[in-house]
Amino acid sequence: MSVINVGQAAVLGAVEGVTEFLPVSSTGHLKITEGLMGIPVDDNAVVGFSAVIQVGAIAAVLVYFFKDIVRIVSAWGRGLRNRDERYHHDYKFAWWVIYATIPIVIVGLAAKPLIEGPLASLWVVAASLIVGSGVMWAADQMGRHKRGEDDTSFKDAMLVGSSQILALLFPGFSRSGATMSTALILDLDRVAATRLSFFLGIPALTGAGLYELKDALGTGVGVAPLAVGTIVSFVVAYGSISWLLKFVAKHSFNAFVIYRIVIGVLLLGLLGTGVLS
Repeated sequence: MSVINVGQAAVLGAVEGVTEFLPVSSTGHLKITEGLMGIPVDDNAVVGFSAVIQVGAIAAVLVYFFKDIVRIVSAWGRGLRNRDERYHHDYKFAWWVIYATIPIVIVGLAAKPLIEGPLASLWVVAASLIVGSGVMWAADQMGRHKRGEDDTSFKDAMLVGSSQILALLFPGFSRSGATMSTALILDLDRVAATRLSFFLGIPALTGAGLYELKDALGTGVGVAPLAVGTIVSFVVAYGSISWLLKFVAKHSFNAFVIYRIVIGVLLLGLLGTGVLS
């Protein structure tokens, strides 16, 4: 019997789709939702399911940014064949995304027992939500928001890409929150920071989903729940991406900071009173 039924998978897919790219921690929200539904958050199959349905959200990014991705990949292909094309920013950017993914892959493989064990605790999620809020607020205040997407460099990509490790080790910190905060500290504007977060998330999240697929299928989650969760995640994430890019063009991240603190405190209350364990 599957540890997650189709109805629960649909709910979790919606939660994943809404929160994957907002700087509020999709992992944290998934774990909270799983806990409220009585699903064991540290079960290997559940951890695998959460990683797999992220592929739906990543597919939404691929569709939404299809023209940009084609442009970047085409420039990369031309650069591999023609030395003169290697000075193009898109060619360099493609390599930067590849290089910037390496740190999180190394840490993810090396720290897998910790990530799926002690660090999967809801107490860690609550603390990370609150601490991450402070980091995000400080980054938004410190950043001068003067650099656009075309001004990004190899250093930017490596620092922003490496910051994904924070969310990997401390679920609740938020991958989007960590990457956007780092980009803001580097003086990228909010839209450029958000788009860079999207592009750097594609290989990391896709790889995590494919890597965890065997655990999700082999230890207690059926094909139907996986399919439903992934499809719902895709549909909801597409709308979430569109909304976020419009929002950050005109607003600060303060609303997310406040929301994260409220959710973190609420989670601490639920844990402290025994409603969640």
